[in-house]
Amino acid sequence: MATMTPLELWPTRSTEDVQAIIRAVYKQVLGNPHVMESERLTAAESQLANGNLSVREFVRAVGTSEFYRTRYFEKCAPNRFVELNFMHFLGRPPASQAEISEHIVRCVAEGFDAEIDSFINSEEYQATFGENVVPYNRGANTQVGQSQVTYNRMFALDRGPAQVSSAVTSAQIGASNQIKAASVNLGGSGQANQKTFKILVTGSKFDSPRRRSTTEYRVAGDNMTLQIQRINRSGGKIVSITEVV
Repeated sequence: MATMTPLELWPTRSTEDVQAIIRAVYKQVLGNPHVMESERLTAAESQLANGNLSVREFVRAVGTSEFYRTRYFEKCAPNRFVELNFMHFLGRPPASQAEISEHIVRCVAEGFDAEIDSFINSEEYQATFGENVVPYNRGANTQVGQSQVTYNRMFALDRGPAQVSSAVTSAQIGASNQIKAASVNLGGSGQANQKTFKILVTGSKFDSPRRRSTTEYRVAGDNMTLQIQRINRSGGKIVSITEVV
């Protein structure tokens, strides 16, 4: 993994500078895809070029676009969607299963836009990138004080410049920090989509005959999408999602 150099849009920017920022945002936020001319956000690009939009707000426009929704929110497993959001918007992997669960619950309770906004509005985003630095993968190299677990998780998500995020729809990291790819195994017992997760739900209509205030479901990671959709349709509220150890 190559070292990433922060790219910032300065007040004295040239046309070439703006275009470089636009390319960098598309590459980082959309996960290194091929973006056709018809898929570009021309209105947002124009606002950025005119100084009416900061880089952070351009990142938000790209992150809440139909392009991003279709490729990641609609086609990926929930835990894969969340782990890619961490990479695309904060430039790091999720630190724990608890972070993943928190964001899955937000997706279900508040929806797609709220999930994306939670990253871009976060104190971490503001402190790291501010208004005019393009998010970048900041954990690619080991650093003083950085745990091996963090490096392993980053490696699971960031395989270099040729990687396209949308090519993989199942989770690549889990609470046990297992990583699989091309004969690389850095520890753990199985991929996240092969694990079992416990979902605690309250107020589910189909659970009313049981007269229980809280219901627990255990579901394999690769079946989580269907279970969450079922809970959502029935009116249930997801309280937490944790890995069964």
